Amino acid sequence: MFRKLAIGLLLTLTAVIAQAEEYKAGVNYDVIAMPVPTADKTKVEVVEAFGYLCPHCAHFEPLLHSWVTKLPADVDFSRVPVVFSRSWEPLARAYYSSEILHDLDKTHQATFDALHKERRRFNSMDDLVNYYADLGVDKDKFTKMIQSFAVNMRMNQGASKLKGYGIQSVPTLIVNGKYRITADKAGGHAGMLKVAEYLIEQERNAQ
Repeated sequence: MFRKLAIGLLLTLTAVIAQAEEYKAGVNYDVIAMPVPTADKTKVEVVEAFGYLCPHCAHFEPLLHSWVTKLPADVDFSRVPVVFSRSWEPLARAYYSSEILHDLDKTHQATFDALHKERRRFNSMDDLVNYYADLGVDKDKFTKMIQSFAVNMRMNQGASKLKGYGIQSVPTLIVNGKYRITADKAGGHAGMLKVAEYLIEQERNAQ
């Protein structure tokens, strides 16, 4: 019986070691040369860089949402919308406006669905304003917010963070301002979350 227990423990230990060695810097994720400061040093921060126009982000969102709902209290999650070109800016502003107005539960998934399932095209800011109003967002508040100082500030802060993270594609996950995870290196979207969990545990142990 003791021999069986010893073998079982050895197999468990081997599996743990194998899992720990599975994810390597430069292979499964990248180390950011100049770490970006996080908002709360007592927590592990996870940031998703995303864009509403990105089909890969749309595909990733349901999986990510489910994962985020199960994160422990010592992990802070947030999103930063990217602006790769002019057409991405109104949607980034819409995200920050909804965030400030506490309307993301109405707008976030709905925006992905509108673009990638319903094939809607928002050709102007008015198109976005009217669509969000249909979702139950206060039209006057949203109209004022989307060009407000608060949103401009978040746009600038977001751009600065994204530059520090070295974002070149989306979706990308950043763990504690130190590690960059992409689907290419992590082996797909589910792999991104597994690598993130591994790095979260590393950072938790370091703290």
